[in-house]
Amino acid sequence: MRFLQDKENKRYMGFLAVFCLLLAAVFLISWAMQGIWMRDSLFLWENTAASSLLAQGVPEETVALAFKNTEATAEGKALLAKIGHTEENSLMLFPDIRQGMERSGLLLLCGGAALCIVLTLGAVGYLRTRDRAYERADRAARQYADGDFSQRLSTGGTGTMERLFGTVDRLAAALKAKGESEKKAKEFLKDTISDISHQLKTPLAALHMYTEIISDEPGDTETVRIFAAKSEESLARIDRLLRLLLKVMRLDAGSVAFEKKEVHVEELAKAACADLCVRADQEKKALIFEGAEDTMLRCDEEWTAEALGNLVKNGLDHTQSGGCVKISWKRTPAMVRICVEDNGSGILPEDIHHIFKRFYRSSGDSGIQGLGLGLPLAKSIVVCQGGVLSEKSAPGEGTAFTLSFSDSGAR
Repeated sequence: MRFLQDKENKRYMGFLAVFCLLLAAVFLISWAMQGIWMRDSLFLWENTAASSLLAQGVPEETVALAFKNTEATAEGKALLAKIGHTEENSLMLFPDIRQGMERSGLLLLCGGAALCIVLTLGAVGYLRTRDRAYERADRAARQYADGDFSQRLSTGGTGTMERLFGTVDRLAAALKAKGESEKKAKEFLKDTISDISHQLKTPLAALHMYTEIISDEPGDTETVRIFAAKSEESLARIDRLLRLLLKVMRLDAGSVAFEKKEVHVEELAKAACADLCVRADQEKKALIFEGAEDTMLRCDEEWTAEALGNLVKNGLDHTQSGGCVKISWKRTPAMVRICVEDNGSGILPEDIHHIFKRFYRSSGDSGIQGLGLGLPLAKSIVVCQGGVLSEKSAPGEGTAFTLSFSDSGAR
């Protein structure tokens, strides 16, 4: 019976059990006392009858035989009828019986009244306890409605009401989490809009300036060509910024459905660097691929290539002419690791813990073109696929980023 799991219900049922025992005790005592009174009344009648008979000269042997006799005769019944002692007489006409009934009734009345008082007090106590619990639940529900989730209803019991209170507590926790999530989403949207506005200021101001220069000197072909090219660069920067932001926001919103399939890691790495090979040649930097040809990885090819491409671009950004960026991969019994390593300037110790923050720019990156979104995007892509992106760097010695995918995603 589930209701007996409730602590208050247990107490009340225990109280009812004690009440039933008291009720039985009252009836047993009343029954015993009634027997005693009947015995005393019978003994008194026998005593008075014997005294009367002896006073009238009836021999003691005859009196003794009369009290020992167990058979009733017609003559005896007729004699009692003459003096008015018949079965039709009311019990109240016999003083001894009337007195015994009065005593028994008084005892039952007093015992019953006491038990009713006890039952009433127990029921009132139980209902008051329940009422306090309901009042506490009402206050907590009102606080939940007002956004205050500090109070808890459940006390850890197993009864029906405790389970209900536990469910309400879980609902309150879900509402609190939802509220915090919505608050974070609003703050993130606010910060994102602020970051976009800040990032667009520079290229838009440059575009405005280039347009004025071209408008002021429309006849100077060289000037128009130079600043048209600069305008193209600013537009490309804006385009890349918006595309990266869109990808980051899609990942944050959970609207990206990763389509995992088996891919060769070598083909994945070369596809990720396809658009960067020309840049590497122009800047006289080497892209090196190293790893077993048959290494397979189960992942979303397009998104994973995006992450690798951003890591390689970051390596090219921080590597001087004549340097190199190496993309290597290796399968272990538990996972597949892809490493993007460069021999560039490295990361300062004070910056190493901030490189995956959006729009974060190190003080040493003032001369490097970048948006501060490539590394955060790469990490989000890897983490959303169940992988881990770690970094290792030393100033002046280069940086290595390692993508690790467990055996459940690697084949």
